[in-house]
Amino acid sequence: MCRGLVLLCLFSALHVGSWGQYAPDEVQQLPGMGFKPNFKQWSGYLQARPGKYLHYWFVTSQNSPAKDPVVLWLNGGPGCSSLDGFLSEHGPFHVKEDGKTLYENPFSWNKIANILYLESPAGVGYSYSDDQKYATDDDQVAEDNYMALQSFFSKFPNFTENEFFITGESYGGIYVPTLSLLVATGKAKINFKGFAVGNGLGSFALNDQSLIYFGYYHGLFGEDLWHDLTTNCCDKEGTCNFHNSSSEMCATMVCILKMCVINLHFRISITVLFVYHQVNVAFNIIYKSGLNTYALYLDCQGQNKGYKRAMSHLFKNFRNNFDRHKFVGLIKPYKTLGEVPPCIDSRAQTLWLNRGDVRKALHIPDTLPPWDLCSDFVGGNYTVLYMSMKDTYLKLLSLGLRALVYNGDTDMACNFLGDQWFVEDLGIKATTNYRTWLHKDQVAGFYQTFANITFLTVKGAGHMVPQWAPDPALHMFQSFITNSDY
Repeated sequence: MCRGLVLLCLFSALHVGSWGQYAPDEVQQLPGMGFKPNFKQWSGYLQARPGKYLHYWFVTSQNSPAKDPVVLWLNGGPGCSSLDGFLSEHGPFHVKEDGKTLYENPFSWNKIANILYLESPAGVGYSYSDDQKYATDDDQVAEDNYMALQSFFSKFPNFTENEFFITGESYGGIYVPTLSLLVATGKAKINFKGFAVGNGLGSFALNDQSLIYFGYYHGLFGEDLWHDLTTNCCDKEGTCNFHNSSSEMCATMVCILKMCVINLHFRISITVLFVYHQVNVAFNIIYKSGLNTYALYLDCQGQNKGYKRAMSHLFKNFRNNFDRHKFVGLIKPYKTLGEVPPCIDSRAQTLWLNRGDVRKALHIPDTLPPWDLCSDFVGGNYTVLYMSMKDTYLKLLSLGLRALVYNGDTDMACNFLGDQWFVEDLGIKATTNYRTWLHKDQVAGFYQTFANITFLTVKGAGHMVPQWAPDPALHMFQSFITNSDY
């Protein structure tokens, strides 16, 4: 490591060309890559708080690196790696099922932009902390990511003039706007233009509330359950509260389960109606019946724990109410979402990233543990501070930043209806009607613009839009960063 003569050391690390290149982190070759990439890439570490180091992977644009925007990508969880976005969604190459070889992604987002993938927070993927303390919260993650961004632009100073966007998905619905606010109001020299969130959490309440409607109108609930839900969770005016109802029947009970209980004390046999939690019944159908939570019409795949934590913070009110119910000793409550079948197969990426030659090529220290898609420890020790991003969005939009909220319309983890309601609830006047957008002469989805924010759906896609609708997703991404019509 260079010590002293800091300026000389920094100069030697930078290769000056049409854009800055940080030589020590450059990836010269990758095992399993049978093609020659037409872009440059770097992998290494960015400094967050003292002792906290976030692993990054940066790929330049295949078009014009010096002119094209820089785009940060963050996966969610909380506690899941952004390398899933790289290797499964919109990175320039993906891993074949053998876990050994790579193939080019013709719909990579670096076709038109420089993309920075950041594994955040520390403890996720190959990011780490010297003290191995990984408990964190929304604000701390935003601050760490902001410091990491400053570290990135210190390594790559020639990119500071490029337009900059922050993007992410799932719990990125919290990561992205909280970081965006720090970037927009901070002193760091960053040419920040806007942010985009895919299938993200904008509001816990609206996501919970809308999911019951999503489930019913997608044929997941029978009429008996729907009748019980609407009878006990809705008022006389037809307003329903599936998120945190004050109704005793909705919040704690529904008469759908009959059991014969032998009362040994009185030696009599009685049949009782065990009152069960209505929303938990609906919740269980969606998350525990074997459906693919992330793409309703796709089969479940793989055994990897994948996105076990992705929904661990949803429907907390009802699970807590049920745990406090007086029948908790008689009726076993539904398990946490950590037991939900993940339906995501990330074995190939995991095998490849844990190869010794791959770790060496990516400049990963030998002392770090194996890479995993999600960290149970980080997810399990994460503190959620924000139940809604409404105020944050309004602050960002008041600064003139562009925003895109997009959703694959078959996702049940963060469903499109909840995000649509979230955008509408911002109270910004619509500047377009709700309309179709086209890709290759086919309807690719629907969108509506409200001044400088757009809500958009991607037809037939699930939670990871670029993975399951890669071509339309690239079209959408290009329209957003170029501020052109969808």
